[in-house]
Amino acid sequence: MRRVWVVGGIAFGVCLSFVALLVVGTYSAAAGLASRAGGAIGLAKGAVPSLYQPLVQKWGDYCPSLNPAMLAAQLYSESGWKTTAVSPVNAQGIAQFMPATWASHGIDGNGDGKRDIWDPADAIPSAASYDCELAKYVKDVPGDASDNMLAAYNAGAYAVIKYKGVPPYKETQGYVKTIRSLEKSFAAPVGRVQPSQQAAGAIYYAQQKLGTPYLWGGEGTPEQGGRFDCSGLTQAAYQSVGITLPRVANDQYNAGPHPARNELLPGDLVFFSTDLGNSRAIHHVGLYVGGGYMINAPYTGAVIRFDKIDAPDYFGATRVTKDGAAALPTLQPGA
Repeated sequence: MRRVWVVGGIAFGVCLSFVALLVVGTYSAAAGLASRAGGAIGLAKGAVPSLYQPLVQKWGDYCPSLNPAMLAAQLYSESGWKTTAVSPVNAQGIAQFMPATWASHGIDGNGDGKRDIWDPADAIPSAASYDCELAKYVKDVPGDASDNMLAAYNAGAYAVIKYKGVPPYKETQGYVKTIRSLEKSFAAPVGRVQPSQQAAGAIYYAQQKLGTPYLWGGEGTPEQGGRFDCSGLTQAAYQSVGITLPRVANDQYNAGPHPARNELLPGDLVFFSTDLGNSRAIHHVGLYVGGGYMINAPYTGAVIRFDKIDAPDYFGATRVTKDGAAALPTLQPGA
């Protein structure tokens, strides 16, 4: 149970004024924040499940066109970290290799004498190795080397060479954009994360729901009496400003980059997890409003209210972006 800021009557109105001042003041200060600086790309805390984090960090640096966050974005997009995933066309495992591709490009990543498509210790190194092999094929093509590598992964190296860059195929261009957008969610920020332009509208929406009773599975529909659960509220708040988030909390975590605790801005999503090393174990989300508080749909029997974010299970935050949300794959609910 989280600590509660109990307000009522005049105090409630003062609280809304306080939040409004926080939003205006924080965004005025944020106007001058620097964008992400260059440098080596590491992984955001907990973005990759701890079981696979060392593999992704190591093999993500296998060649200059790849980085750990990009490799993580590919794996998440392909399988959602499910080692037993099988696609309708029989792509298999955490890296979703087709059996024929695995036969020619799978490697023995853990040195146990076997190449096992279902073993992440083989499949993750194989995904990195395959990416880098494609990067070599298109190394002389003009344009961004990483974009060309990803395009070759989707459309084949010949198409990238033929068109002297990312081919004019809608699917391929969408794939490159998706992975590059997701990459930002898996990368540890270097410097300040730019403020969101839609956050104020999302907060305004959520403020109108203060005092509404919580409903497990609630999405605010008329049939549900306009009630929400935690991720239903954050989804609706961002839908009100034209950004479509996934339904469950642990998928919403990947909708943008991750500011540090001391860099939070109003509108950031704040997350809570049963495993502080694994974003897939996130069980709760709130909408940050400043000053250490969030608008929160907490649990059955409570109402949507202001709560402090500081709690033992505080996991981290996401600054939602339209491209980041649009890049998220359709995954089976996990939180």
